Amino acid sequence: MARDARSLRDPRLRGDAPADPGGWPADLTELPGVGRYTADAVGCFAFGRDVLPVDTNVARVRERTGEAFDAGCAQALMDLGATVCLARVPRCGSCPLVAACPSRGRRYEPLRKQSRFEGSFRQRRAATLRLVSAEPRPLGELDREAVVALERDGLVRVANGLAGLPH
Repeated sequence: MARDARSLRDPRLRGDAPADPGGWPADLTELPGVGRYTADAVGCFAFGRDVLPVDTNVARVRERTGEAFDAGCAQALMDLGATVCLARVPRCGSCPLVAACPSRGRRYEPLRKQSRFEGSFRQRRAATLRLVSAEPRPLGELDREAVVALERDGLVRVANGLAGLPH
């Protein structure tokens, strides 16, 4: 995501993409399907905003170290949380923050176990979104519960008995 976001700023990479956030809402969560994390990540990496996008890895590192960190640390914190400060068994021996980390050497129980994707509502939502992304589809051909959830999240628009992507 960071590489794609940087392409909006780098004239060598962006083609005809805008170099600045002109035309974008100040709060990117106003866009359909964009949540707080995605808005902060795009704001930080593409628009250079001073905001730290907090994904599960960044939250874990912040919680364990007790440090707030700033936007300049975003990519490093994401990488550290994904590769070293792991959820259950952190690799403290490889961590550059180990000397000052109050959590060094601890083991953690999982916060929750994610349910299987196969046969889940998440799978039904994904299948429905895949169908309507190809072309608008009649509601009768789609999983109605999934359409309602996708519409609520701003990912699908229903009009005249058809479900399709928002414009």
